[in-house]
Amino acid sequence: MGIDLEEIMKILSYNRRMFVFTSAMFLLMASFTAHAQLVTGLEGAQGSTIGPDGALYVTEGAAGRVSRVDPMTGEVTTFAEGLPPRLIPLGGASDIEFIDDTAYVLVSVVGFPFNEEGIDGLYRIDGPDSYTIIADIGAWSSANPPVTPFDLPNGVQYALEKYRGGLLVTDGHHNRVLWVSEYGDIVEFMTFDNIVPTGLEVHGNRVYMGQAGPSPHLPEDGLVVMFGSKSPVVTEVASGAPLIVDVEFGLGRTLYALAQGEWDGAFPGAPALPFTGSLLEINADGSMTEVAGQLNLPTSVEFIGNSAYVVTLAGEIWVIEDVSSPPFGRKR
Repeated sequence: MGIDLEEIMKILSYNRRMFVFTSAMFLLMASFTAHAQLVTGLEGAQGSTIGPDGALYVTEGAAGRVSRVDPMTGEVTTFAEGLPPRLIPLGGASDIEFIDDTAYVLVSVVGFPFNEEGIDGLYRIDGPDSYTIIADIGAWSSANPPVTPFDLPNGVQYALEKYRGGLLVTDGHHNRVLWVSEYGDIVEFMTFDNIVPTGLEVHGNRVYMGQAGPSPHLPEDGLVVMFGSKSPVVTEVASGAPLIVDVEFGLGRTLYALAQGEWDGAFPGAPALPFTGSLLEINADGSMTEVAGQLNLPTSVEFIGNSAYVVTLAGEIWVIEDVSSPPFGRKR
């Protein structure tokens, strides 16, 4: 299948202009829920994790940077920089995870066909401005194409999660989950139909994963599923939210899903409409209860105590307090 890069870039440029205009309109019209803004001004924020020091670490794909955020004060300092910045309004430094005290960053959509010399893969952070490329996931993906149709041979790697001595990686374009060792070995861990896998969470051998669903990312296609290393069976945990981008445990092993919201329809991979996102608690019967709504382009969520820290594509971090139900939190 041929790729018209000039046409792709025209579409993305147009979408960026429309996104800025639409965001400004929503800022004037939207009624906000009572969340506390902790940070603003991040550049293309997407992935996040809680580091071994208890701080929040956030990837900034547009800047090729990882920032450390004090969850109490909101102070932002640079943890690592000099990573390949994103080339289109997608990708770059997409997610971060720690194994012990070592940070690994997933970098996506900076290689072929957008840059012949760029490498989509797993980067180990060696210092504030140095890194080692552990695995060229883009090259591996191109050499081992998926069973579902695709346009980008390198795939679109989205999320990282520590698992069994290595790291799980979702590919939202190739519809699969890979396992990558600390030494760069790559194994296809799980494959799917066209379901668009996104965020990950792990509990023991169980892997929980968000599915955005194929375009137009309808609520009925937004799922949270569970699978494991010892079973190829994929079990549906919950459904009913548009464009699920992350899944995370809170206090008491309560599971939450983060939905970016109503897709704007500009092109595959485009974000949702501003202020249509939500944080949802997953109930035992597979339904979801909204904890917080009107979120502006959320991309990932982390929990510290009974507070949810929501990172947004708009470069913000919002704190939603008292998230969990009793006995872990107050009634809302």
